[in-house]
Amino acid sequence: MAATRKLFLLVLLAIIAGCTPAASTPAPSPTTAAVAATPTAVAPTATAAPAFPITLTDDEGVSVTIPAEPKKIVSLTPDTTETLFAIGAGPRVVAKVEDIANFPPDASSVPVVATFNKVDVEKIVDLEADLVVSGGTGLTQGDAVTQLRAAGIPVLVSYPTTIQGGLASIRRLGQAVGLGDEAATLADTISGDLDDLAVLASSAGERPRVFYEIDASGGIFTPPSSSIYGEMFRLAGAEPISGDANYSISLEKLVAADPEVILLGDAAYGVTKDQVAAREGWDGMTAVKSGRIAPVDDIVITRPGPRLAQGLRALIEAIHPHLVLPSPS
Repeated sequence: MAATRKLFLLVLLAIIAGCTPAASTPAPSPTTAAVAATPTAVAPTATAAPAFPITLTDDEGVSVTIPAEPKKIVSLTPDTTETLFAIGAGPRVVAKVEDIANFPPDASSVPVVATFNKVDVEKIVDLEADLVVSGGTGLTQGDAVTQLRAAGIPVLVSYPTTIQGGLASIRRLGQAVGLGDEAATLADTISGDLDDLAVLASSAGERPRVFYEIDASGGIFTPPSSSIYGEMFRLAGAEPISGDANYSISLEKLVAADPEVILLGDAAYGVTKDQVAAREGWDGMTAVKSGRIAPVDDIVITRPGPRLAQGLRALIEAIHPHLVLPSPS
């Protein structure tokens, strides 16, 4: 359990550290935050048949040419695996990165060729992959990307750090595998669901200060407000409490910020409401005194893939439990 929790923290911190936060901006309105962005290179079309070769610009600004419709795809990020299965390309995924959530279940039998620490480049080459989708430098896969491209394998880096970036990545991935229409439909559905949920959250009558706990076993870790996490919290009708650039916050600063709601992203690793309430120095926080401490599914909330709207729903349910949410689409 301890090793798994440590891996969980390392993955989260790597994701946050790989982001390049922009200057602080006002909280986005629900409509502008939920509109899908257009991919950088080739704009998606609603009816045009996929054509290859196709050249796309990935999240690291590299133009990647895919000569023919990929038949053997390797997914090196969990959100890519989810997206590929969601748009119907699952049968073509011949290998994937390890996923502690093991989602979707249909992907459980796909061979694992990468972990957080290592990518087995030789195994991917042996599989004769014709497309690899990687997290790139942001997920410590930069060296593997260089080696795979040197071996003549097209590698598309997908590393979204915003909600719009996540939707754009879904559209671009669909173009890359010849399923542009399916991916565009999925992105449009997610965007609409996010918009509807954000409007509902804005009707809650409050925007509580929220502290999202990644880990507190050796220091206190929370995502920066400029990350996709912060964007999700604001859409959910809350004001995120953020730490410094190293994604940590001192107990003194946390007490001063006085969270009104505490969300436990580390609940899957045994952290409970009672444990938080019993911590030394935490008893004066408004959230602790009022009992507004809730466990949440961190993976659903923070993974920029097909379940983004489910993640926003989970946040709203935890932050505004009095709201009646519509049935999921």
